[in-house]
Amino acid sequence: MTTLYGSLARPRFDADQITQTIERALTSAGLDISTGPMHDVTKTIRRALATPHAASSGFQADSQTLEVLERVDEQGHGHSPVEPSPASSRGAVPLPGHLTAGEYSNHAGSRAYKLYVPALATEAPRPMIVMLHGCTQSADDFARGTQMNRLAEENGFLVLYPEQVASANVSKCWNWFQPQDQERDKGEPSVIAGMVTEVARNHGIDRRRIFVAGLSAGAAMAVVLGETYPDLFAAVGAHSGLPFASAHDIPSAMAAMKGGRGKSRLAAVPGGHPVERRCQQPVPTIVFHGDRDHTVQHSNGAAILQQASDACAAAEEDLKALSQTSIERGTSAGGRTFSRSIHRKGDRPPHLELWTVHGAGHAWSGGDASGSYTDGKGPDASAEMVRFFLAQPRAGSA
Repeated sequence: MTTLYGSLARPRFDADQITQTIERALTSAGLDISTGPMHDVTKTIRRALATPHAASSGFQADSQTLEVLERVDEQGHGHSPVEPSPASSRGAVPLPGHLTAGEYSNHAGSRAYKLYVPALATEAPRPMIVMLHGCTQSADDFARGTQMNRLAEENGFLVLYPEQVASANVSKCWNWFQPQDQERDKGEPSVIAGMVTEVARNHGIDRRRIFVAGLSAGAAMAVVLGETYPDLFAAVGAHSGLPFASAHDIPSAMAAMKGGRGKSRLAAVPGGHPVERRCQQPVPTIVFHGDRDHTVQHSNGAAILQQASDACAAAEEDLKALSQTSIERGTSAGGRTFSRSIHRKGDRPPHLELWTVHGAGHAWSGGDASGSYTDGKGPDASAEMVRFFLAQPRAGSA
């Protein structure tokens, strides 16, 4: 069997063991599986695991289950994966740039990607933003929902959309919760970083102005990349994501998503050793999170910012050099209120930002209705991330 990590013997499939693990995870997350909607969900999972298809797909059933469980809030009420958004025609407006497809391979596997190159010409090296989609999404879907290509035309940067493959995760989630996918030069981080490096070399990208952002599982992987490749990414944008090393398997991922015990501890890797934070330089970070997000609890957004703040403090002789200077509150054009916590050093541009979108669920704030997981009522997360990214001093500069 060929997997992301090479040719391995297929592990023995034990439906009962997997079902028991899932039920323990649900119980530890505070969900009642004896009655109500969650009882029906567990019955559906048992039936699915008992089918010949489940047995033939090996441990991919766990990843599929994670994506299914993401759709259920802590009271066990299912909700739509698409947040209602005002009708918009932005996604239908043709853009003058070029969208190309490619694929990158290394020792850890292969991933396809889409690359948007704006028509705006310049002789100087251009920035690039790497966009990581969420579970069940595609590169095209994420591009439509975030409208990042439109902003690329306006600001002259390239946009790279790596795409998860179903053979690595049946629900196309980035495997942010797997220990082997939380380390430098291993797993999915090495594939994405290698892809970014190759595209940057082929397209004359300013290597000090490469940024990474994502939604949900994509946001969690963006945080992983900021931790493991701080020399490659000049800033991170995390929308509805989770902090680094917050999980090491499906049960701990469920607990972390619900804001539980997995949220702040380092994950264990095979052999019993923790995943250590090896970030050698603080990476500017902007976080968006809805406070009505019942898929990935809002406390995870605050935890991402705290990790980034700790890294900054550790890099400063004066631990007070980087401090919260202001909290702004406002109302978006779509009617959602928000709070923006801004951290900066001296008179420099903000180094850390946390946007709490009040009343918003698990969806890209200010996104376009032509894409999934969007909330058009909120402030424009895409525009704010671009503003934050492009304002940063070039990585490695004084």
